[in-house]
Amino acid sequence: MTLATTTPPATASLHRTDARASLRTWLRLLTCTNLIEREIRAQLRDQFDTTLPRFDVLAQLDAAARDANPGLTMSELSRRLMVTNGNLTSLIGRLVDEGAVKRDTSPTDRRTQIVRLTASGRRSLDTMIPEHQQWIDSLFGELTTDDRRRLYELLGKLRTSVQNALAHPGDK
Repeated sequence: MTLATTTPPATASLHRTDARASLRTWLRLLTCTNLIEREIRAQLRDQFDTTLPRFDVLAQLDAAARDANPGLTMSELSRRLMVTNGNLTSLIGRLVDEGAVKRDTSPTDRRTQIVRLTASGRRSLDTMIPEHQQWIDSLFGELTTDDRRRLYELLGKLRTSVQNALAHPGDK
């Protein structure tokens, strides 16, 4: 008598189902993200003649200011936005030219630039934020408050799972 070296059919089927559920969930997340982002981009363009990256920069600088941080270095801003410094440099230059942000050299390191929201940039953002919130609320309109809370919690668990998998790629 030999020992079976293959996974029993019931267990194999369960693993395939789990894998398909993970893949289907990933594809649904991606679809939702793309649909929401497309709508937000269109609304920002149509109603405020701006782009999502510009809005995101202003929002990150506003969040930093609310946390008692007068500005962000280009590296901090690129990390928060999950883009490279190179992608950010020209956008910040355009926002400086428009007067929405200002860029100063760090007093402790002349190679480091600190980016801050100007009064004009704050007014612009303050005009966009209520509309942005309304668009998001509308897109999530068919979810109850409890649905939104549960989804938020589950996405937090997913983020932790992804971070752990990336930190320990061989632990499968």
